[in-house]
Amino acid sequence: MIVLGIESSCDETGVALVQTQGDAVPTLLAQALHSQIDMHQAYGGVVPELASRDHIRRVLPLARQVLADAQTALEAIDVVAYTRGPGLAGALLVGAGFACALAAALGKPALGVHHLEGHLLSPFLSADPPRFPFIALLVSGGHTQLMRVDDVARYTLLGETIDDAAGEAFDKTAKMMGLPYPGGPGLARLAEFGDASAFDLPRPLLHSGNLDFSFSGLKTAVMTQLRKCGSNVCEQDKANLAAATQAAIVDVLVHKSLAALRASGLLRLVVAGGVGANRHLRERLNAQCAKIGAQLHYPELALCTDNGAMIALAAAMRLQRGRAEINRDYAFDVLPRWPLASIS
Repeated sequence: MIVLGIESSCDETGVALVQTQGDAVPTLLAQALHSQIDMHQAYGGVVPELASRDHIRRVLPLARQVLADAQTALEAIDVVAYTRGPGLAGALLVGAGFACALAAALGKPALGVHHLEGHLLSPFLSADPPRFPFIALLVSGGHTQLMRVDDVARYTLLGETIDDAAGEAFDKTAKMMGLPYPGGPGLARLAEFGDASAFDLPRPLLHSGNLDFSFSGLKTAVMTQLRKCGSNVCEQDKANLAAATQAAIVDVLVHKSLAALRASGLLRLVVAGGVGANRHLRERLNAQCAKIGAQLHYPELALCTDNGAMIALAAAMRLQRGRAEINRDYAFDVLPRWPLASIS
């Protein structure tokens, strides 16, 4: 079975083909991705209307590219999957409309996929795929959650952010320091030149006794430190503050992830989402998991950000287990707000 996946939830247009063979983990045949970062940089963040229009321009050429790269005929596609939510409503509608129209033209079923489920399962496309059950840290610009994952569509929410997500904290603090959009990667690069001990920043909810997160207070603390530095803040102070900010976020993520492993009795952790590409986070998690003998799994770096491969994969794994809600009449909707724990 060959599944075409379409991702258009925010500012990346992703298209990919995966193939299933029996019960084996699906394999990636080809993928293509277009990022809108350059377009949105001038505005300091994603402009939803511009994002939607760009998805319209990109999705068909990318689909043609993927089919050519995989040397696969259009008629060979068995299912067309798309991101149904969560995300920007207009952007989601572009991918959903394209996917359902293509499926109707081919006479093949369409399947709406949860964006976060795609991230959650993306490590299965890596060279070292995990096995069920495991604890998952979903950490991105819009979401920070800890989940217990017993199988596809069997997810238990253990904790989540009560305000800003970790990636949002990275981006917002970076913007305060005058770094260009997207700020998270830029802040991480600047942190390489800083001393994290130069500023004493809070670790919100670190010892709360639960697995929830909060990062809005950290953002406020960074703003306070910048005001103390004044308008002539030097580059070294910025680097030190970037390092301190990154260290605070990573400390909380690592502490809560290890607490989730202890509480569950599991020794397998999956880290997915854009912040999962952060080098400092990976180093800390690698070291701490090695101490307790826990296995740690990440998606390939190219699959940490939004992409079509994770959407095609999630659809394929659901189809393998008979847990997919197939769309055969090609009517569609999108769900900009859609809790992962609500799907089954």
